Amino acid sequence: MTPEKIFLDGKTFITAEQAPIAEWPCVISERPQPTLTAKDDDLFLVTDTMGNISGCSLQDGNPNMGLFCADTRFLNRLELQIEGRSPVLLSGSADKGFAMTVLCTNPKIDGHLTPDTVGIRREMVLNGALFEEIEVTNYSTTHISFEISLSFDADFVDLFEVRGYNRTKRGQLLRFVEPITDSVAPPTPHHSLHEREESLTLAYQGLDGSVMESRIQFQYRQPDHLQGYTAVWRLKLASHETQKLGYRLNMFTNNQSSSTVNAAITLGQAKAAELMEEQNWVQQITRISSDKSLFNRVIERAEQDLYLLRQSFGKHKTVSAGVPWFSTLFGRDSIITASQTLMLNPQISKETLMLLAEYQGKVEDQWREEEPGKILHELRLGEMARCQEIPHTPYYGTVDATPLWLMLYAEYYAWTHDIETIEQLWPNALAAMDWIDRHLQETGYLSYYRQSKRGLTNQGWKDSGDCIVNRKGELAQGAIALCEVQAYVYAAKIRLAEVAKSKKRLDLVERWQEEARSLKTRFNKDFWLEEEDFYALALDGEGQQVDSITSNPGHCLYLGIFTPEKAYSVAERLRAPDMFNGWGIRTLSSLSPAYNPMGYHTGSVWPHDNSLIAMGLRSLGLIDQALELYQGLFNMTSRQSYQRPPELFCGYELNGDNNPINYPVACTPQAWATGSIFQLLQMMVNLVPDAQNNCLRIIDPALPESINRLSLHNLRVGSTILDLEFERSGNTTACRVAKKRGNLRVVIEA
Repeated sequence: MTPEKIFLDGKTFITAEQAPIAEWPCVISERPQPTLTAKDDDLFLVTDTMGNISGCSLQDGNPNMGLFCADTRFLNRLELQIEGRSPVLLSGSADKGFAMTVLCTNPKIDGHLTPDTVGIRREMVLNGALFEEIEVTNYSTTHISFEISLSFDADFVDLFEVRGYNRTKRGQLLRFVEPITDSVAPPTPHHSLHEREESLTLAYQGLDGSVMESRIQFQYRQPDHLQGYTAVWRLKLASHETQKLGYRLNMFTNNQSSSTVNAAITLGQAKAAELMEEQNWVQQITRISSDKSLFNRVIERAEQDLYLLRQSFGKHKTVSAGVPWFSTLFGRDSIITASQTLMLNPQISKETLMLLAEYQGKVEDQWREEEPGKILHELRLGEMARCQEIPHTPYYGTVDATPLWLMLYAEYYAWTHDIETIEQLWPNALAAMDWIDRHLQETGYLSYYRQSKRGLTNQGWKDSGDCIVNRKGELAQGAIALCEVQAYVYAAKIRLAEVAKSKKRLDLVERWQEEARSLKTRFNKDFWLEEEDFYALALDGEGQQVDSITSNPGHCLYLGIFTPEKAYSVAERLRAPDMFNGWGIRTLSSLSPAYNPMGYHTGSVWPHDNSLIAMGLRSLGLIDQALELYQGLFNMTSRQSYQRPPELFCGYELNGDNNPINYPVACTPQAWATGSIFQLLQMMVNLVPDAQNNCLRIIDPALPESINRLSLHNLRVGSTILDLEFERSGNTTACRVAKKRGNLRVVIEA
């Protein structure tokens, strides 16, 4: 058959049907799509911007979506449909942190509904359980009828499975069977067949025998019918009529609540309980405000995120590391966050110290890398931990958490003079120092080398497998002694000597001070890169320098281990264009063969890394440089969703007015990124507490040009509560004590 031809302006066409071509197949995106996140204590929920969790979304680069508790996903499908179609999103927000609100409408449904006829408002709240209320409104001028459905499912996978760990065997999903009843017995007066309360139970039995359940009870209007795990309502709405649907989902493990939080009964009660607890939190913390609204929004968000990240572990509550991957107790992360936020609320530090002391290592256990005196790395509660498939019960594979715990112990004492807590934890402090000293004996440095077959290869804060590289981009081998870890050990000995002095243990004072001096001498000889005027990232197993240019030496700047002239050289090098990208300092020089702006620790920028460096710059008197670092990080944060700093972002340089490039799977909110906001604030006002001697020194405070006035209200130092006011005039920042409740001596030094 001769093709029918079409001639137009000298060109010849035929219809597409006559010459079919092979279409290039579509692919599922491998990158996460936008999501909403809510968290309350040990629960967190991640959905798409519609508030849905669909099977397609989980395949489409969003494996982290779901409702999680105790490292288990209790819901992996939550999908609202109207007439079997996805609604059209109008707006979605998780601004409150513990709640989500979504507005959507209907698509065009031929012969049935014109577009934008139905308004659907979803509200979800976490409070020991998941609550959802759905308000459906008819905005047309006539009666309409249509079908709304909610589909649920739960795979009960361990969070480590979600993160990509393979399991050779899993437990089994269970089907709930209604108990057999007398079929001729009439319904009771309170539970007629018409009025019965519908519910769904999704269940799973793990390899350890534990039975986990997601129990869903519908509220307001019961579903017209259930089809599998899908609830279906047939709605008939008059013009401008609104009907409400809802449910509560409780999680159980072996018939006990999986969450440590006592669940409310209704969404309204859940929201009220959350708001009351948050208000109590706000009343306890230092209240911070300025004359700039954007700065205030960043501060308010950081305060709220710290509240959200708090998590219960037994009788203590500390800050979990981040959502979604690290919503649990970490040693390093919790300690650094507690240190960053001492000026906000010292209680965070107390709870963190107490909790980690409870888990302090007691025995030699190679599988968990536990040793007497060692502070844990990570605690997990899911099925894989219970079945010993991972060593996180807890896992102790961290080299820096122990000296960091000692540093926080001394810092907490300086802020609070809490003698009771310091006395209670003194044996833990001695055990921690003993662990350090045992490991210093062989080489003089604190190093790590993986012992557990399921443990971490790298055990400093940069713990990805590809980040400890030399200048050629080659991976370091053997036991690794990181530069910043030696600085932590130095600071731990110097600071703990001050505590020992208050206890009149002069033998320990002299010993620890001498050990610190000795460490400083050999460190400045062994780690110094003469050609680079910089410090090595680490020493490898052969004692050779790992000579790449990284951000790690920046952590050492404020800890006193550098000689002064070398400290200034490091400070200058960190601000060179290959390290400073305009938003912050990269983890690895862009001149390194291993540099990747999208690398987790090989070229990205981390807010907490930078806030520690800013503290170091300030300690050297490089105030303008420290404020420049603050301004870059603040500008980055102000351009993020909810003005919330991410765990990290890509190392691409600031070019004109471009936005920072987000790292695809960064945690948000994340603890030490949030804490960096307060550490940068501490860098500006430069508070030096000495609660033991009832004194607070404020040394040369310096507000950036973007802020004229700053107020700190309800600041706690020892037993005194005070309000401070800072005001900038040109290059000078003045401070005055606006109010004081207590006899603290405040010394302001310009």
